[in-house]
Amino acid sequence: MGVFAALGTALCWAIAARLFVGTGNAFSPLTMNFWKGLISIAILAAVLVFVQPTGLTTNTVLWLLLSGFIGIGIGDTCFFKALQSIGDSQAVLVAETLAPLFTALFAMAFIGEWITWQQWIGVAVVLLSVDMVIKARKRSSTHVFATSGYLYGVGAALCQAVGAVVSRDILSAGEIDAASAAFLRLVGGMFFVVPFIALTKTKFMPSIENGSRVWPAFVVATLLGTTAAIYLQMFAFAYAKAAVVQTLIATSALMSLGVAWVLGEKATKATVVWSAIALVGVAILVSFGTSGAH
Repeated sequence: MGVFAALGTALCWAIAARLFVGTGNAFSPLTMNFWKGLISIAILAAVLVFVQPTGLTTNTVLWLLLSGFIGIGIGDTCFFKALQSIGDSQAVLVAETLAPLFTALFAMAFIGEWITWQQWIGVAVVLLSVDMVIKARKRSSTHVFATSGYLYGVGAALCQAVGAVVSRDILSAGEIDAASAAFLRLVGGMFFVVPFIALTKTKFMPSIENGSRVWPAFVVATLLGTTAAIYLQMFAFAYAKAAVVQTLIATSALMSLGVAWVLGEKATKATVVWSAIALVGVAILVSFGTSGAH
């Protein structure tokens, strides 16, 4: 179940990314982070009114808040800074490649969760395929080299990994439900985003000329890319190893090809081939002990 939840997270992100593009430049990165977090928190709060939360101990709440503060608050901010500095292709390349590797290392070091040598092969195949697809799609794009941009990308990957390992450690115990965990992580992220917006004097309200068109697209993208995605991510961490989940989520770059195809865009031979190779990597991850912790 964890594997399918992780792939569901990747699909939600792939669809949401296309919808977020439709909002244009109405939202700055920080404003977007604030509003998608606020909307998702409100939705999950409403859900928790009808679904009785479980496993809300003080220790669990504090750790998940910290996970969100680091993984969502600091991590997303670093990723957005990388986007601005080195462009989307390089930012995704750095973050999505390093995050699963950092996650695997942190999981081994801090919670004693190891993946098998076969799974390491699966991770390598998936990440290589994701990298090659990104490079194939962005071959004509050039960006000025900015050391700070790459450092932000590495920082985003580190924060994602820390958030993933903490979430896995809490959720693997099976005490807290996924909805409560998702809610707490989002709240933890806001503890960083809101003060940072105030510190940088960023406007809380987006600059929207045609709100009747922008807001609906943004809300739908938020429902998929934040609310549903983080719920599925928490569900995945409850049933699959952190490194496996993080690797499968990285396939969102590949799933975006499918979204583009549905919308009538053509895929190159290289992207199709590497996507097929990525499926082999996913099959390896699924086949070799994805549900247990060693």
